[in-house]
Amino acid sequence: MTTLKVLVVDDEPAIRSGVIRILKNHNVSFPFIQEDFDFELIEAGTAEIATEILEKTKIDIMLLDNKLPGMEGIEFLKIVSEKKLDLAVMMITSHASLDLAVMATRRGAYNFVPKPFTPQEMRAAIESIAKHLYLKRMTSTLKEEGKQIRFKFLSVLSHELKSPINAIEGYLRIMQEKQAGENINNYKVMIERSIDRIKGMRGLIMDMLDLTKIESGTKTQNLKPVDICEIARMTLDSMYPLAIQKNVKIYPDLIEELTVTADPSEVEIIFNNLISNAVKYNKDGGKVFFTIKKQDENIIIIVEDTGIGMNEEEQKQLFKEFVRIKNQKTQQISGSGLGLSILQKLVDMYKGNIQVDSKEDVGTKFTVTLPLIK
Repeated sequence: MTTLKVLVVDDEPAIRSGVIRILKNHNVSFPFIQEDFDFELIEAGTAEIATEILEKTKIDIMLLDNKLPGMEGIEFLKIVSEKKLDLAVMMITSHASLDLAVMATRRGAYNFVPKPFTPQEMRAAIESIAKHLYLKRMTSTLKEEGKQIRFKFLSVLSHELKSPINAIEGYLRIMQEKQAGENINNYKVMIERSIDRIKGMRGLIMDMLDLTKIESGTKTQNLKPVDICEIARMTLDSMYPLAIQKNVKIYPDLIEELTVTADPSEVEIIFNNLISNAVKYNKDGGKVFFTIKKQDENIIIIVEDTGIGMNEEEQKQLFKEFVRIKNQKTQQISGSGLGLSILQKLVDMYKGNIQVDSKEDVGTKFTVTLPLIK
């Protein structure tokens, strides 16, 4: 049994004692985690008292009210986030709003529980955040643990993300309570953000499953003669909506036919990762040039964009797992941080190589060379 320390920060003694009664003898277990969790409750009536506790005690989960005397919870959340503490934060407030939800999420809050809450709602919320904390901490061990732990992590996370309820729960609660009124147009931002979250989750699941199969050696290749130019055209068809949305034009330069022995799903993954990155990291009104040609006994795939580009240090991080280039230009771009890692592994499987040429504010060029196997 693992005990998680929960800090309840609320100026209402009744709320603090209520949470303690609900969780004091509660424990949770999950089918994919060997150990069970129970909870040790600690309470604080102000942000100042909570700060003292955090300095002396290792807290795992903090339940934080926004309406606190002296300092609002959202401001305290900012301070806690800047300290980069290893804890998960859940807001408990009767004054939830879209602006508060967005701000709290940006500052590291995992979830919201509106007041008044039932014991069932609080237990469900604490179970959710306990799972989140477990997965977050498992992530931090990836660089120190062997492949076996990494595969377990990927499998667990894939299982957990198939229902992306937690990511959009705050928005759904606001919509359920009709806090922005009866007009559906008032909820447009919330709906769009929720859809984006779900799309991102779905992409992350697929990326992780691909990576798990490749690294574990359980992926079975369906090798057969395929026209990779036809696969390229199908990939382009699926990418055009994203390109239109981003105001990016794609210029294909494909030979009529090029038949090789390959797994069509793997070829599609290679094309998807190259083209989607070129579109996502492009500029408004940008261009993508997609070329496939035969050169001696090799297939040359070139994807060049007129996007934001990368510096040399960013290029060194490019093919590492769970690594995304993070700067002011990329902060609004979603992604799993796995696409190029998967691309590298697939190219290696075909005994090929990848060359990257990039310049900040000019663009990036990927050149993939694969041996021509007929």
